Amino acid sequence: MPPLSYDIRLETPYDDAAIEALHSDAFGPGRFARTAFRIREGVPHDPRLSFVALAEGALLGAVRLTPIRIGEAPAQLLGPLAVISSCKGLGIGRALMRKALEESARLGEGLVLLVGDLPYYGPFGFRRVPQGRIQLPGPVDPTRLLAAELVEGALEAAQGSVHGGRS
Repeated sequence: MPPLSYDIRLETPYDDAAIEALHSDAFGPGRFARTAFRIREGVPHDPRLSFVALAEGALLGAVRLTPIRIGEAPAQLLGPLAVISSCKGLGIGRALMRKALEESARLGEGLVLLVGDLPYYGPFGFRRVPQGRIQLPGPVDPTRLLAAELVEGALEAAQGSVHGGRS
């Protein structure tokens, strides 16, 4: 099979329906009960840091970052990151992740938080958050709470409850 050719670009409002269908397929209706979803609820994702992967106009994957505060420290919450099932394992999710993190660093973001699996996200610079440092508004397996410092010391400055938005 030849390598898949696709482009990554910033998400636009025209992508919303396709992204919602992707999220529905990837995560099902249970996604609305997840703690990360509850943090993002009512908080718009950051249009500077939300990307889609497309091939011939068809959506293959998407990643969004949402501005949050951890105590008083600003950060971004990564997710959802999803790829259509027929393209999983082809590197699209990793490419979207790299693009989002590179652009976050370029724009001066200091910290990106997510709930996910360390074996997948570790190569991108994510590490486990020390237990008790960050409190989420719902249950999360503490071994899955990960952060990537884009600015040295950003995780040390982030302590307390997570809430969506920057105000």
